[in-house]
Amino acid sequence: MNPILGMLIFAGGGLAGATFLLPARWVKGWAYESWWFIYVLIGLIMCPPVICYLTVPDFWNVTMSAPTPVLLRCAGFGMMWGVGALAWGLMVRYLGIGLGLAIGCGLCAATGTLIPPIVTGHAADLVKDAAALTVLGGVIGSLAGIVLVGLAGQFKENELADDEKKKAVAEFNFKKGLVTAIIAGVFSAGMNFGLQGAGVIEDAAVKAGADPCWRGMPVIMVVLWGGFLVEMAWCLQQNWKNKTFKDYTKPSLRNILICASIGMIWVMQFVCTKAGEPLMGDLKYISFAVMMASTILFSTIVGVLSGEWKGTGAKTKAYLAFGTAVLVVSFCVISFASKP
Repeated sequence: MNPILGMLIFAGGGLAGATFLLPARWVKGWAYESWWFIYVLIGLIMCPPVICYLTVPDFWNVTMSAPTPVLLRCAGFGMMWGVGALAWGLMVRYLGIGLGLAIGCGLCAATGTLIPPIVTGHAADLVKDAAALTVLGGVIGSLAGIVLVGLAGQFKENELADDEKKKAVAEFNFKKGLVTAIIAGVFSAGMNFGLQGAGVIEDAAVKAGADPCWRGMPVIMVVLWGGFLVEMAWCLQQNWKNKTFKDYTKPSLRNILICASIGMIWVMQFVCTKAGEPLMGDLKYISFAVMMASTILFSTIVGVLSGEWKGTGAKTKAYLAFGTAVLVVSFCVISFASKP
């Protein structure tokens, strides 16, 4: 056990989650759906098996040794996440990194806490004892943080002229962004459901000789391949609708390298989430919440540094700061109160 190192690894995942889309602003000449497809092809299909090959002996047989229902469940949750991931990109497109990720991550954490007991018929467990009530309080707190951050976004839209808002976020649209943030936050929780649903694969990886820190890599691969099916279907449908298949016939090395960097940075958030768990001992359950809290913290910093909140008043910035603080504290409460 090394909890301090584990927390730092989780925070590294949060940093990756907050910054992976930054290179996208330098993609030139390709439609949104075209560069998004190349990014998911690299990040979801190509990177995971490479990581597995480097960390887990005989990774393919280890993965396929799991019962079919386990593999289908992980892939299914990956598909659920895939819907959220599509909305995630649009959310950032309309709201920017700072505001978008604060709302999306907050909803994702709340959803990931509330949905499992409700779906499995154990909704009463949410209020069964002091620990459960504390978790519920943390969820309510995170929703309050989302409201505060959302109000900051609304204030921003009212304060700034269109040209000012679009200097930092070219397509800023609070209403569209809020809708896509809700979809992104709810469906993206499928990632955590999938990552925590294949202990049999993790056990097989350790038996095959993998270091415990890398035992979750095959699980990531299965979940992401399920997500890729949804992402691919949407991208190709948009290519057909917008007649942008021509983007693939005029390959740009610059764009491919940028998309590759997006994909590699993106996948590292989940690599860090699973790699840090064995270092936490009985506290491994806090991995996703800490990663989410870190993502919000770093995305807020990125949003401020990139000028997304430039020109807003003291009231707007105060709501943003306080809302972000409430979200981070709420995630800590959820994490430390939700130990099985």
